[in-house]
Amino acid sequence: MKKINVIGTSGSGKSTFSRLLANKLGYPYLEMDAIFWKPNWQESTEDEFFLKLKRSLAQETWVLDGNYSRMTEIKWSNVDHVIWIDYPFSRTMYQAIRRAFIRSATKTELWGTGNTETFAKSFFSRDSIILWTLKTYKRKRVRYSKMLHDPRYRHIKFIRLTSPKMAKKFIEELNR
Repeated sequence: MKKINVIGTSGSGKSTFSRLLANKLGYPYLEMDAIFWKPNWQESTEDEFFLKLKRSLAQETWVLDGNYSRMTEIKWSNVDHVIWIDYPFSRTMYQAIRRAFIRSATKTELWGTGNTETFAKSFFSRDSIILWTLKTYKRKRVRYSKMLHDPRYRHIKFIRLTSPKMAKKFIEELNR
């Protein structure tokens, strides 16, 4: 395991798992949201995002946290493992709501950009991460299931973790 992409729906726990995994392996932790987002919630252009991502992935080892399906070919051209955090809908929604509440209440800065979540944006907006999780959960699960069997990705070892207990055990058993 040298180049790992952790995927899953919003709120699934990708970032938490990815940081733990990167720390356990001693690898750089790369967060796609940090690569994509600029200050004031400005999005990178496609070209900017592509170049920043390519530069980040030029390292010998890494744990990459994030989906961004339009970048799959770039992410997965040299990846050797994809870990899918596939928790049940109820667990994922609970985590998404809890995270949004905590980030909004604490005004936690995201990705070194100065960006923070607000209650209005998190809970009462069309841009709500909670609404995004509701709308994309099923669609992403279907898509990821298909990708596991796509011949274009047969060079990748896929690992599907379906519970926090399973994820914890996976990390604990590394290097044993």
